[in-house]
Amino acid sequence: MRVKVLFDKETCDKKLHTGWGVSFLVNDEIIFDTGEKGEWLLENIDKLKVDIDELKSVVISHQHWDHTNGLWALLEKKKNIKVYICPDFSQEFKDKINNLGGKIVECKDFVKVDDNIFSTGQIEGFYEGGYLLEQALVLKIKDNLVVMTGCSHPGIVKILKIIKNKFIKEKVYFVFGGFHLMDKDNREIKIIVEMFKEIGVEKVGPTHCTGYDAQSVFKEAYKDNFIFVKVGEEFRFSA
Repeated sequence: MRVKVLFDKETCDKKLHTGWGVSFLVNDEIIFDTGEKGEWLLENIDKLKVDIDELKSVVISHQHWDHTNGLWALLEKKKNIKVYICPDFSQEFKDKINNLGGKIVECKDFVKVDDNIFSTGQIEGFYEGGYLLEQALVLKIKDNLVVMTGCSHPGIVKILKIIKNKFIKEKVYFVFGGFHLMDKDNREIKIIVEMFKEIGVEKVGPTHCTGYDAQSVFKEAYKDNFIFVKVGEEFRFSA
C-alpha cells in the first residue's frame, strides 16, 4: 500500500502549500481529510501528479474546518464520489455533500472502505467543552496495522485501544497524523508515550495539532522510529 501526504503543516518542497489540517492519499484512490483550503489542496494534488479521476472516496475524520474545507473543491471536480462521515455530523454538512453530488456513507462502527482499509467508525470525544465525534483510518497490511488520525480529539490512546480490540492479533506498526497534545504538559505526554510502547506501536509520525513539545518527547523516545511527515512524501508498506 502507498500513502502520499497531500496537505499538512510541513513540506519537503516549498512549491507545495502547507497549513492547518491534514490530507493523506491512500493507493491513489482514497483521501483521508482535506485540509483547510480547497484551492491549496487542488494545487498540491496537481503538483504531485495525482489523478482526481482515479479517486473513489473521501474519509472525513471530524467536522472541523481545517479537515473539511478541501472537500467541497474535490466534490466539484469529481461527482458521485463516496464520502465516509460520522453519523452525527451536522445535517447542514450532509446536505452540502448531497448537493454537490457526493454519496454519503455513515460510519457508526467499523466500516470497510476498501480491501484491507477500514474506518474505526465514530469515537466519542470532547473539544472546548462540547461533544465531538471522530473516526480514524486503519490499513491492514498482513499482520501489521497503519493508523491515520485527523486530530485524535477522543484521545489518541483511546483510539488505538479501540483499534487493538478489533484487530487483536495484528501489530500496530505505524501511527501518524494529529495527536492533539498541544495542551498537555510533559508529564502527561510522557505517560502517553509509555502507553504507545505498551500497546506495541513500532513507528510514530505525530504532526499537525500534536504540538512541538510533544513531538520532541516522541522523537526522544522513538529515535529512528520517529518519522517526519511532510507534504509531498510517500510511504510504502508491503506485506
